[in-house]
Amino acid sequence: MPGVPVPRLGNVPASPLARPVSAAHRAFFHAMPKVELHCHLLGAIRQETFAALAERARAPITREQINGFYTRGAKPVGVLHVLRTLERHMLLEPEVFERIAYEYLEDAAAENVRHAEFFWNPTATVRDGGLPYAAIQDAIVAGIDRARRDHGISALLIPSIDREAGGEAAIAMVEAMLAHRHPAVPGIGIDYRENDHPPEGFIEAYALARRHGLRATAHAGEFGMPWTNVETAVERLGVDRVDHGYTIVDNPALAREYAARALVFTVVPTNSFYLRTLPPERWALDHPIRRMAQLGLSLHPNTDDPTLHHVTPAGAWELMYSHLGFDIADLRAMMQNGIKASWATAEQKLGWGKAFQLAFDAAAARLSPA
Repeated sequence: MPGVPVPRLGNVPASPLARPVSAAHRAFFHAMPKVELHCHLLGAIRQETFAALAERARAPITREQINGFYTRGAKPVGVLHVLRTLERHMLLEPEVFERIAYEYLEDAAAENVRHAEFFWNPTATVRDGGLPYAAIQDAIVAGIDRARRDHGISALLIPSIDREAGGEAAIAMVEAMLAHRHPAVPGIGIDYRENDHPPEGFIEAYALARRHGLRATAHAGEFGMPWTNVETAVERLGVDRVDHGYTIVDNPALAREYAARALVFTVVPTNSFYLRTLPPERWALDHPIRRMAQLGLSLHPNTDDPTLHHVTPAGAWELMYSHLGFDIADLRAMMQNGIKASWATAEQKLGWGKAFQLAFDAAAARLSPA
């Protein structure tokens, strides 16, 4: 059974753009069919699972510390130290990966996510846990298969470059993927701290991936880093979509060019950088997601690290409506952006197109005034 539900809305400030949200609205955000394109496997781990794994591994971490990881205050800290703790001490057996993949997808399916594409960073887990890449990939794919059978949710795994490990480690990751090709593992990403690790250092790894037919995405423009990182990800890494990408608003002409290309940006309304750096009373007004939409960019909202960000998939969509000023028609278009940007098969996407629209419209028709 799913774990204890996380809070819906990520503990974000009140918004001067706020719309009232009725029980009918909440039912709509839950019922609307969703794809999730931007979620980190380790950022979706249930708190009780984290604690159980720590106890099992006899990790040097207290329950109080674990509880602190899952506390999100008004100025939330980032989640990267939590992920490093998991990598160093707890991801020691393939069954662990199967469990957390299955549980994430079980929780997502309970929120009417029909398809998920999620990140896993092989470099540190292979290095620190001593497990071979193939064993971990097989375990995660087993979790995907079991979730599909039990809950009807489809999913794809995106091995993601750990930019803090450098370019050679990135190439090694891609080589491991190529040696163990699997249809449920269609492409690569890159994440961890963008500061001091710009995308230029990973051009060779991305070129290797693209030469062999792998898809590509990249975290860029996430931590207030320059818009040139987004440009490099698109023009030199050759990504199919961009994760975050917020600082593209600092180059409106380039943003409009990417809007004309219909390049999809997978955005995260609970991203901790802007919760830390924008004044609470200005958070919703000045969030770059709003400016991205004004520049015509194709957006798709996601949870990123749902249990650590304290947000559910339905909650992420609710925030776009209730706090950031998007209306139901905007959300419908964003839903379609998610289908378009997905790496699912053309046949799957064709089937989703009409079915999602019908389900969305039926759920929207049940809305009543707040």
